[in-house]
Amino acid sequence: MENSIIKLGLEHRQAACLTLAAAFANDPAMSWMLRDPTVRARRLPMLMDWMFTDHLRYGMILGTPGCEVVTLWRPPGRVHEHPALTPRAAIRFIRILGTAVLRAERLDRWIDRHLPTGERQFYLRMAGVRPDRQGQGLGGLAIRKGLEQSDAAGLPVVLETATVGNVPLYRALGFQVISNWPMPQGGPNFWTMAREPILAP
Repeated sequence: MENSIIKLGLEHRQAACLTLAAAFANDPAMSWMLRDPTVRARRLPMLMDWMFTDHLRYGMILGTPGCEVVTLWRPPGRVHEHPALTPRAAIRFIRILGTAVLRAERLDRWIDRHLPTGERQFYLRMAGVRPDRQGQGLGGLAIRKGLEQSDAAGLPVVLETATVGNVPLYRALGFQVISNWPMPQGGPNFWTMAREPILAP
């Protein structure tokens, strides 16, 4: 079914990356990191391709079969994990991000600093809906599918957003703001949010 939520795999890679790139084209964090809109439009698909591949290997990707919505999840044990910045990895990130690589590294570290400590939690790393399908409930549908797994495990879920309009949407899904913080040096404002598990009676 068009609106069914499934685990996405390698065969969904291209469509999923296009959805995420389009969904985050004007995201405050991405706009701060990749400041030139033309450069951002060129580099975002490459960044999303790296993130999709990373979550195929170490996380979970949920979305619709047509990738109208895509959500990237980190399971317990992988929330605060960062790939080693080897010379080879550094070269790859420079190819993806160009001169924005240092801002990207700074942003990643500040986000991690504001996530709750410990690994007994799930992390909703990213949720994106293709622009022509936004406002139709697909984001909530995909996120609830992931919440089923965190509830079954009896563990909380954490996320962050730099888009103030997302805060009430996440609140409707049971998340609460646990910190509100600005990136230094003119970066965007973030809301870190958490949802406690709903345990079966």
